[in-house]
Amino acid sequence: MANLIAIMGESGSGKTTSLRNLDPSTTYIFDADKKGLSWRGWKAQYNEGNHNYVAMDDNALILDRLRYINANPTLAHIKTVVIDTMNGIMVADEYARKDTKGYDKWADLAWAVWGIVDYALTMRDDLTVVFLAHSQTERDESGALFTRIKTSGKKLDKLVLESKFTTVLNAKVINGEYVFVTRDPNSTAKAPMGLFETDTVPNDIKSVIDAIDEYNGVSK
Repeated sequence: MANLIAIMGESGSGKTTSLRNLDPSTTYIFDADKKGLSWRGWKAQYNEGNHNYVAMDDNALILDRLRYINANPTLAHIKTVVIDTMNGIMVADEYARKDTKGYDKWADLAWAVWGIVDYALTMRDDLTVVFLAHSQTERDESGALFTRIKTSGKKLDKLVLESKFTTVLNAKVINGEYVFVTRDPNSTAKAPMGLFETDTVPNDIKSVIDAIDEYNGVSK
């Protein structure tokens, strides 16, 4: 079972930038937003020539590529897979079905992302799969503001994507500092008990992965 992490946040909150310290030689990035990465020199680190980056938003093609990464011995060196963002996949699938009417459209749209997340859980044990996603903040039934992963269609709302993850971090800018919120009663941010001692940690997905590996007793 692979280790899954979800990073949600508003545009500009540092989700993509948090990838900056990952090792390009052991990382594969799906750029579903097709916007590129967000630090100086990224094109030399991540590109199709290096076989560690692809701009792709087709859910079926992404699922096929994940299967290939999981099973092909020549890609055993890949230890971290990133999908940036889940929303890019949702929007692409919704656009492809823009002329489709009825319930089946939304059921298929839900599967476009749910199927990828569900498969990622079954990938090899030495993989970490990081899903980036936009967040949305709305008032709950009590009138309080609540933040969760932004989805397309009510079908995914009912499925609750966060239920597939043990670690969901909320990327935010607090007092000018880019951080991950690790727990918050007003959002779906969560982490395993005892993983983080503080409500916020630095905006660095590599340090998060290292902390999870240490927590799980994984030596590298």
